[in-house]
Amino acid sequence: MVPTDPSPAPSIGTASPVPDEIATFALADLTRDRVWRRPVLVERELLILTTRGHGDAELDFHLLPCRPGTLLRVRAGQVLRCPGPQFDGTVVGWDSGALRGFDVDPDAPAAWRQLAGEDEDAVITEVSQLAVDCQRHGGSPAGRALLRHQLAVLLLRLTLPDADQAPPRPEVETFRRFRREVEHGYQLTRRVEDYSAALGCSVRTLTRACLAVTGNSAKQVIDERVALQAARLLAATDEPIAQIGRQLGFSEPTNFGRFFTREVGISPGAFRAAREQPPAGRVVRPRPPAEGVGVNGGRFRLGGTGEPANGGHGTRTGSPSGPGGGTGRA
Repeated sequence: MVPTDPSPAPSIGTASPVPDEIATFALADLTRDRVWRRPVLVERELLILTTRGHGDAELDFHLLPCRPGTLLRVRAGQVLRCPGPQFDGTVVGWDSGALRGFDVDPDAPAAWRQLAGEDEDAVITEVSQLAVDCQRHGGSPAGRALLRHQLAVLLLRLTLPDADQAPPRPEVETFRRFRREVEHGYQLTRRVEDYSAALGCSVRTLTRACLAVTGNSAKQVIDERVALQAARLLAATDEPIAQIGRQLGFSEPTNFGRFFTREVGISPGAFRAAREQPPAGRVVRPRPPAEGVGVNGGRFRLGGTGEPANGGHGTRTGSPSGPGGGTGRA
């Protein structure tokens, strides 16, 4: 059984000035607002193991069903909302440097996974032991080293179902490289030419790779990443809309407003006003991952339709009318 009294969350919300590198805590500790009226902007890497109850988690504005044995992988920078609370879980949180030196890809686990059988038993055992050792040994150098190894083992275990897959097609590898470059540069430039120069390939190559993996052009992938970040900040923070636009490279608020309305379907002001409304989209029943595709590389349309495609960064779903609602950052 997963412990019901995991260690407190010193690095979440009103965190202590020196947060633990790795910590375990309850799902409710991610926000001060017990009913999750708005999403929270997650500031650490998270694994969330549902331990009791049933409900829907809203991750980057897409609904994912949760019940005992459901595992969510939440990346730093994503927005999360667990309205209700209808379910509870144990959270493992860590800083990006916690896995330095380990041959582990922290982005490999899918955003949603329903554990079963021996896999569920093994993951529950490892999360349980992490929670116990965080309480007992987290303050010592040896204890911190132990926690880092335990986290590495847990993440490696979660990549095992995909370990025997064939090597990705060249287009998929190009797309992944492009996606990584976009993550670092979307606030500075939306020009495909800048990314092709950084990657040493042609615009045509990038566009062909994006079309093969997502069905969208390279320019669309960039613009959707910018729109996603804007939606996150509008929903989970109270930063002025004009300031959000400037952060994303728009010198004029009107240009940002036109861009957001074109990409999302409603204005930034209307999107923010709707953030405390319950999500209206149907719940996604995730299917096996589509190669290399996730929220940030799929079609980001809050008003659009489509089947979910989960490649480790989330899912996409049909037509929610608004972002739902979180307070602050987690």
